[in-house]
Amino acid sequence: MQAVTQDSYGPADVLELREVADPTVGDDEVLIAVRAAGVDRGVVHLMTGLPYVVRLAGYGVRAPKNPVPGMDVAGVVVATGRDVTRFAVGDEVLGIGRGTFAEAAVAPETKLVHKPADLSFPQAAALAISGLTALQAVRDHAMVEPGDKVLVLGASGGVGSFAVQIAKAFGAHVTGVSSARKASLVADLGADEVIDYATTDFSATGIRYDAIIDIGGNSSLSRLRRALAPQGHLVITGGENGGRWIGGTDRQLRALALSPFVSQSLGTFISSENSDDLAELVGLVEQGHVRPHIDRTYPLTDTAEAVQYVADGRAIGKVVVVPTQTAA
Repeated sequence: MQAVTQDSYGPADVLELREVADPTVGDDEVLIAVRAAGVDRGVVHLMTGLPYVVRLAGYGVRAPKNPVPGMDVAGVVVATGRDVTRFAVGDEVLGIGRGTFAEAAVAPETKLVHKPADLSFPQAAALAISGLTALQAVRDHAMVEPGDKVLVLGASGGVGSFAVQIAKAFGAHVTGVSSARKASLVADLGADEVIDYATTDFSATGIRYDAIIDIGGNSSLSRLRRALAPQGHLVITGGENGGRWIGGTDRQLRALALSPFVSQSLGTFISSENSDDLAELVGLVEQGHVRPHIDRTYPLTDTAEAVQYVADGRAIGKVVVVPTQTAA
């Protein structure tokens, strides 16, 4: 089969399209004919091996353990392991697999759900990783309730675009922070207000938010706390600054260290990849509360370009690779 591969860490030009052997299916796994595969910031970190904590987390110290990148997937089941009970050949599925920038990929049964009929394969492939992170940030860590004032930093990106919609579905008043170029999307997603970070300092408006969800931002912890209500919840889901060793994780570590000593809840989390939360996310889609926004799709041959587009911060919503058809 055709697959995108990488033999070393580095920029997007380490990605090459090659002929490789079909993946082997484990007892609790499903083999999927890939119809679309999502691109998220995690793919960029695993491609570059930066920050170095990524390598120490088990993905390979000198080179990637998995030579085929990609995690988000949507496609059709073509084979199942002997212990799989929830899926059969021919089922259309979405979820999280490994090596999804390919014509075929495997995924654990526990990280898949059936694809809603009214979602296209590219939309379905954009849902799992970013949508799960947003759902768990809003529901479990920000503890958003009806009437809460919620601030979403990075509201136009993959996770942010879902966080805005999910917070609205939970009954919150949502303010999104983005660039002026991306503000119209944030408003279309349902944000009640949109702040252009280039012209307005969210921490100087005098508004105190019940929850702040900071996605890949670089605002200081003190600045975030100024905008947070005394009993509010701050959830930092990532950071793109801070050097080659720890990246932006220093803010998360300082937030966790400070939280026990202040009235505000300050923290971070690692998303749980599970089918129960995927099912809840799909339910929000089927109820009309959530819809993936696809910025661009790319053919498998242009995967390096797709990943670079995300790495450059140009994506508005999600970017998807489509192995088996010409990208729109």
